[in-house]
Amino acid sequence: MAHTYELKASARDRAGKGSARALRREGKIPAVIYGDKQPPLSISIDAKETSKRLHAGGFLTHVATIDVDGQQIRVLPRDYQLDVVRDTLIHVDFLRVSASSKLTVEVPVHFLNQEASPGLKRGGVLNIVRHEVELEVSPDAIPEHLEVDLTGAEIGDSIHISAVKLPEGARTVTRDRDFTIATIAGSAASTSEESKG
Repeated sequence: MAHTYELKASARDRAGKGSARALRREGKIPAVIYGDKQPPLSISIDAKETSKRLHAGGFLTHVATIDVDGQQIRVLPRDYQLDVVRDTLIHVDFLRVSASSKLTVEVPVHFLNQEASPGLKRGGVLNIVRHEVELEVSPDAIPEHLEVDLTGAEIGDSIHISAVKLPEGARTVTRDRDFTIATIAGSAASTSEESKG
């Protein structure tokens, strides 16, 4: 369930725009590790390897181990910045995590078996209300995605969060209501056909 990878890093003692530019010229980018009641740690990481991880998908939901000069630190990327002109990675913020940590992450929703939905077969439209759901979960149980099975879904049906199987120990951040993930809406064509029949 939880995908992990490792990045090599070096601690950096200088901060500021000048040192950040110098790092980027060397093929590295500045980053910060914070959290877990410890002081922030400024590091530099390989730009090429980190960009590869970013573009592989799930960057903000995959736990990483960063090797900072021999010290292993488990982290979760929390934020990153891209150069506005070149669209290249220029900075990453990492959050220290442990097995007992509880994190809030946005997990994408995948819709399965659209071909098995009578409502969609008759011309209905899948209206996605939430592409992602915010979960409170431990770092080792972050799912790649949540699955919504559309088998048997008819026009007019609403799929709520209660119909989605959450991973063990995970719970939604919004707990005060059974919120809607998607609906099957009738298209103008399918509505006119039903009124004729």
